[in-house]
Amino acid sequence: MPPESPPVAAPAPDAPVPSPPHQPGLLELFLAFAKMSLAGFGGVLVWARRAIVEQHRWMTAEEFNETFALCHFLPGPNIVNLSVVFGSRFRGIAGGLAAFAGLVGPPMVIATILAALYARYGDVDVLRRTLAGVACAAVGLLFAVVFKMMMPLLKRRDVTGLVILAAVFVAIGLIRWPLQIVLLVAIPLSIATTVLARRMVRA
Repeated sequence: MPPESPPVAAPAPDAPVPSPPHQPGLLELFLAFAKMSLAGFGGVLVWARRAIVEQHRWMTAEEFNETFALCHFLPGPNIVNLSVVFGSRFRGIAGGLAAFAGLVGPPMVIATILAALYARYGDVDVLRRTLAGVACAAVGLLFAVVFKMMMPLLKRRDVTGLVILAAVFVAIGLIRWPLQIVLLVAIPLSIATTVLARRMVRA
């Protein structure tokens, strides 16, 4: 009597192919950055990160941090650099222009109107107190987004990154060393430690 043949294993189901990230169009880029700029009284960075990372999920938290870090070392305002780099990443030069126009267009119109009103009514005491309150809220928002941007470092337990972060803060914020000199030391050090850490992981 022939031995029983082993049961044929059923074919494994195909693994689901992850869908590619959504590619925003030119109009979507313009409207997204226009909303960020209109909501970002006191600083657009808070709203930019919320829209890009949390709402639309166009970038991960790590990708946003890396892109924003690059924008720090380009001439000009950081958030403007971010709009151009982000838009260009998805739609090339046209995407960079669309994001840039959405970021600076609506606030430019509003700022022009407010500047005319401030020139006329800037001496009113109530207005000065209102602006002081807005400034306090802006600082609070800035602290909130800095904490959120630190979360990827904390989750990865990147001790080296946190040490460099603290050292740069102390050097610029407390000791008041020149920004250019600190960056000339911190950037190569950050790159070297990152490359070394990845080589150690692969080994």
